[in-house]
Amino acid sequence: MRLLGLSGSLRRASSSTAFLEALFARLPEGVERARADIRALPHYDADIDGGAPVAGLIEAIRTADGLVIVTPEYNYSIPGVLKNAIDWASRPSYRSVFAGKPVLVASVSGGALGGVRAQAHLKYVLDGMLAEVFPHQEIVVPHTNAKVTDGVFSDEATLAFALGALERFRRGSRSSGGPAPRG
Repeated sequence: MRLLGLSGSLRRASSSTAFLEALFARLPEGVERARADIRALPHYDADIDGGAPVAGLIEAIRTADGLVIVTPEYNYSIPGVLKNAIDWASRPSYRSVFAGKPVLVASVSGGALGGVRAQAHLKYVLDGMLAEVFPHQEIVVPHTNAKVTDGVFSDEATLAFALGALERFRRGSRSSGGPAPRG
C-alpha cells in the first residue's frame, strides 16, 4: 500500500507538516509513504502545463493508493498554496487523478477550533472533484503550536485518535488491506 501525504503549509516549522510526519512515522511496516512537495508549483494557469513540478504532483497522486491531506486554517479556509496544488491536479474536470481517489482529511490550527472550517472547505472542494473523502469523525487538532516541540508533534492522545482513523482508512476501501490501487 502506498500513501501520499500532502501538507497545506510551506513553513519550515509547520504544525501541519509535523502532524503529518508524526502520523506517517507510526505507520506499520509495508506501508509506503511519500510526501508531496507543493513548494515549486507555479500559480495555476490553464494556458500552461505547469512543467515538471505539476507533472510530478499528478504522477504522485495517480500512483498513490490513497491521500492523507493535513491542512492548516488560514482566514477560515484552506491556504492558497494547497488550493493551487489541488487546482493543478484537478484537470481534466471530473476525470482527474482525484476522481475516485480515497482521501483522508485532517486539519490543524493554533486556535480552539482545530481548523474545522478549513476542513469543511477542503472536503467540499474534494467532493467537487469526485474524490472519495473518507467518512470519519473529523480529525481536528486545536492549539497545534503548543503540541509541537522542536518540529515534532507530541500529543499522543491526538495521534492515537488520528492513527485509528488512518488504520480504518487503510482498511476501508477494500478487504485486502486498504484503498484500492488506482492506475
